[in-house]
Amino acid sequence: MPQIENPILRGFHPDPSICRVGEDYYIATSTFEWYPGVQISHSRDLVNWRTLAQPLRRKEQLDMRGNPDSCGVWAPALSYADGLFWLIYTDVKRLDGNFKDAHNYLVTAENIEGPWSDPIYLNSSGFDPSLFHDEDGKKYLVNMVWNHLATMGNSDRRGAPFFGGILLQEFSVEEQRLVGEITNVYPGTELGLTEAPHLMKKNGYYYLITAEGGTGYEHAVTYARSRDLRGPYETHPNKHLLTVRDNDAHPLQRTGHGQYVELPDGTPWHTYLCTRPLPGTRRSQMGRESGIARCEWREDGWLLLANGGMEPSPVEEAPALAPHPWPEVPARFDFVEMTEMPPQLQWLRSPETERLFELREDALRLFGRESIGSWFEQALVAARQTEWVCAAETEVTFAPESYQQMAGLAAYYNRTQFHYLAVTMDPETGGRALNILSCADWPEGRVTYPLGEMVALPEAGSVRLRLEINHAELQFFYAVGEGPFRAIGPVLDASILSDEGVRGEHSNFTGNFVGVAAQDLTGRGKAADFAYLEVVNG
Repeated sequence: MPQIENPILRGFHPDPSICRVGEDYYIATSTFEWYPGVQISHSRDLVNWRTLAQPLRRKEQLDMRGNPDSCGVWAPALSYADGLFWLIYTDVKRLDGNFKDAHNYLVTAENIEGPWSDPIYLNSSGFDPSLFHDEDGKKYLVNMVWNHLATMGNSDRRGAPFFGGILLQEFSVEEQRLVGEITNVYPGTELGLTEAPHLMKKNGYYYLITAEGGTGYEHAVTYARSRDLRGPYETHPNKHLLTVRDNDAHPLQRTGHGQYVELPDGTPWHTYLCTRPLPGTRRSQMGRESGIARCEWREDGWLLLANGGMEPSPVEEAPALAPHPWPEVPARFDFVEMTEMPPQLQWLRSPETERLFELREDALRLFGRESIGSWFEQALVAARQTEWVCAAETEVTFAPESYQQMAGLAAYYNRTQFHYLAVTMDPETGGRALNILSCADWPEGRVTYPLGEMVALPEAGSVRLRLEINHAELQFFYAVGEGPFRAIGPVLDASILSDEGVRGEHSNFTGNFVGVAAQDLTGRGKAADFAYLEVVNG
């Protein structure tokens, strides 16, 4: 029998919101500071998935310049009703401290691939908003509420000082805004950190799906239900549908934050967030990924995992759907004569792509902008690391005129977690040279230079750059012209390129990317040309 191997969406694909339309299944996942915003994956058999759409592509929809690391697009919610796809998303402008500044929006489209509408502003009371379409045609928004006044010292909810429950309010399609009473319908369980609400209705009950325990190793999916939309909601007898919080040996960790879906035959399934930490560690280079679990309804009207426990199965028997594989995505992105950026490649924060890059007939041209790690305007185009073993390679043509100009190949988690091999100018000799910049320093982001002395390069010509990640080790290589690759610099710690790598457990929310970058700290926008980017995972 065909099998589903979890995670189904490998590499940075967190917060899976699933939606079925006929025989098509769509999952929307968070993209945080990576542009375009929201990743939509598509399947027809729950086994084979492809990246299909990235809806938030215009400045009117999303501009994240200045957003700190791990802010931006949190927990999109995708639904289909009235002949439209409805996408709810948050643009979070602040991560640390008492405040979040989380602004919630709605966009719609007749076709999943767009075009998507300009956004309708909803509210800013909290994050993880979701739209529920009731049987009478009315629509309701649910989101967690952020309590900036709460502290650990005076909170009456153990472990959940800032999470103030789940709010519900009606959305008026006619007025294109939220209207009427705001009700706090569910405080959550004692696990706390109650977020990620989704509503559904079945057999006369409103079911409220939430995530609890934070998005780390205490994570869980919690169910509650009520005959009345506005509650009160009773919690599932087991409290949680899904969690591995008590099993450090499970191959999938941090499981939680998912959504319910039914197949045409009524079989229930449930998505969930998960990670695959490096063996023997709590460091997740691929970030938070997405899995799916077969479920079943009990006679008392509560949902359970089909395996009878609360821990999702790494391998599930596939449903009885016709197999539908997609064409394999090539590992090598040849930029020669490429007319549009493939969806596997993303960049950071900015909708003004013409200032960052240009697809030319013979190369991807990056315009050097701010420093690597800038929160505003950074020229970096990259793909996800999806397995513990990963290699990336490129060819760059670059003639720096200053040591403040550099271009090359990077493994990049965020502004304080990266390794970067760059072509630059040696300030001592005035000639081209290679240098390695590494950072594992939160919050200052101070860069170290593990290479020591720069490696001289010929005055002109292309340079090939390569990196190889093998679990917790990263090694850079370079080759001049058609010459052989040579190792450069020491073996670096690849485990820092993870959610937990610098700040501690689950303090960041993205995943490692590998790709090409260019900086010009003089402000002159010096360009670098890249012939290709090859990324091999596994």
